[in-house]
Amino acid sequence: QVHLSESGGGLVQAGERLVLTCTVSGNTVKMYAMAWFRQILGQEREFVSAITWINGKTFYADSVRGRFFISRDPSAGTMSLQMNNPIVQDTAVYYCAARGTRLEALWDDAYDDWGQGTQVTVSS
Repeated sequence: QVHLSESGGGLVQAGERLVLTCTVSGNTVKMYAMAWFRQILGQEREFVSAITWINGKTFYADSVRGRFFISRDPSAGTMSLQMNNPIVQDTAVYYCAARGTRLEALWDDAYDDWGQGTQVTVSS
């Protein structure tokens, strides 16, 4: 089990770059992947992006591919989401998550540990 803490959220204008960071603490030996999910009030949580912890393989939702970029730094215990050209529809609470090896796909929300979330608001 690991503890996750997000930072970097806030209010930005459409097209203005924003970087979210998730800081990991605890035992990461069994951690296989990390991901970002987001949730708009009243809607279901949706997958944004995921990355495998050791080899850095990345996955993206179609809605953000080519605009958002995920990265991780195991030595620093951090994962980041660079949000380029955000649009109003990207407004949501963003959560980071971590999991060990499981059968579910990385875009499934079957993650073991979750952060508290950080609000991102994109204005037009």
